[in-house]
Amino acid sequence: MMYKLGIIVASDKGARGERADESGVLISDILEKHCFQTKEYAIVADDFELLADEMIRMCDVSKVDLLLTTGGTGFSPRDVTPEATLDVCERLCPGIPEAMRAASLAITPRAMLTRAAAGIRGRTLIVNLPGSPKAVRECLDVILPTIPHGLEILRGDAGECAR
Repeated sequence: MMYKLGIIVASDKGARGERADESGVLISDILEKHCFQTKEYAIVADDFELLADEMIRMCDVSKVDLLLTTGGTGFSPRDVTPEATLDVCERLCPGIPEAMRAASLAITPRAMLTRAAAGIRGRTLIVNLPGSPKAVRECLDVILPTIPHGLEILRGDAGECAR
């Protein structure tokens, strides 16, 4: 089964063309080896309305199965990706960011500073990832084994979590 992937890079400098995106490209490279095809990719300024609008467009119009964001999950006043995510989601998935934080805490105590969120809008799973390529790879290592099963359930292709 192939899943449609959307990627949003939250970055003021990236949106202005002042910084090359590494994390969004890395997400695409990793997931395209695991039954995902990148259908949407956008670099958006750290702005609540712009982020929320792009999330809604990818979910409702492009109908991606999985929407991964990178960046904007820290303590900076401009970091509003989790707020935009929570605003557009209909149901929350707290276990996903909890698992990422737990695994990341084994690497660095600074992992407790991430405010990443995850949730569902329609038939799309939205997950916030950190901004650094290293942290993106570490978090994907944690969640990637389970995400396809979650998407199967969300799409109605599977119904049992019990083994």
